[in-house]
Amino acid sequence: MFDTNQIKALITQGEGLNVEFKKSHDSLSRSAFETICAFLNRKGGYVLLSNLYIRKQDGYTENRIYPYMSMEDFVQEDIDAARREAVIRNANHPWKNMTNEEILRSSKMYLRDEQTGKEGFTMAAALVFGKEPTIYSVCPHYKIDALCRKENLDRYDDRDIMTCNLFEAYFRLLAFISKHTPDRFYLGGYQRQSIRELIFREMVANFLAHREYSNPYPARITIYKDTVVSENWTIPHIIGLITPENVMPHPKNPAIVGCFRNMGWVEELGSGIRNLYKYCPIYVRGSFPVMEENDVFKLIIRYESEDKLPEKVNVLAGNIKHADKILELIGKNSKITAKEMGNVLSLSENHVRKILARLVEFKIIERTGSDKDGEWYLLK
Repeated sequence: MFDTNQIKALITQGEGLNVEFKKSHDSLSRSAFETICAFLNRKGGYVLLSNLYIRKQDGYTENRIYPYMSMEDFVQEDIDAARREAVIRNANHPWKNMTNEEILRSSKMYLRDEQTGKEGFTMAAALVFGKEPTIYSVCPHYKIDALCRKENLDRYDDRDIMTCNLFEAYFRLLAFISKHTPDRFYLGGYQRQSIRELIFREMVANFLAHREYSNPYPARITIYKDTVVSENWTIPHIIGLITPENVMPHPKNPAIVGCFRNMGWVEELGSGIRNLYKYCPIYVRGSFPVMEENDVFKLIIRYESEDKLPEKVNVLAGNIKHADKILELIGKNSKITAKEMGNVLSLSENHVRKILARLVEFKIIERTGSDKDGEWYLLK
């Protein structure tokens, strides 16, 4: 039985994958039954019924207004540095001749609520350029954790806990990743470029720009012995693996994304995924990013080649067309479904299931759990 505090917490959290608000008088509406069926087909959820209208959250968390926030609450040096970032990329950038306050206002980080008349700087302004006390006052659970777990998997080999603003966190995260991963260069046109920088700039910018900051789930980037994994809470628009073919560009935090775009950290929506698919196979031959959207968005980038499968597995799998690619996908994501494999490999779900059945028959893989929540295991 839910108590009042639990119900208030759900209302504050707002609608999401497992919470829906429904208006009800004498009977349940058709949409309520549809929501219940959708929850039953997934992981369950909560339907809050009321004869009053509960305002749905159709806005963005980043747009919360704080009337008493002033320019003294921001790190002025960071706004100055952001201006330089923009001007380096465009000598005639509009920010060049703007004051720091004008930059924030032009970035839609100062708003007026037309329903209440309240106006002021927003959560986005605090997150991107705020001093640490300012960030804590608007988002007490805010924290970014960078971990290196190559040797000590129970704890960590190295760690950087960040409570600074997003502008400073961007550079600290890139420095942390550079410290623990190899660099490789390639010739882009006539210019020699760092492939590591191209890839992880995309990863870090996406990680910071598309997080749902109202949720206390810890945002984390972890470096393992051959992969870098980012995890952060989001409001998903699709469930499962994301590929260039099925991506549905949708800004989670438009003001933050717009500010990042002015500094050249992101491009148009969807370009980050295309860039990762372009550069990851160059960084590690044949490797592709693994992006999974759920309540938690996870991105996996490989920076070292995978350990080779046993010779027996290679020989047997070599006799089954597409088996090597399917084994590679399972190695990256043990919970991947046959449908998701088909989407990545441009194969029908039925075709993938036949290949999986052969691999199970040869005792190369096995499945544990249900079709919905089970996992694949490579048998060594």
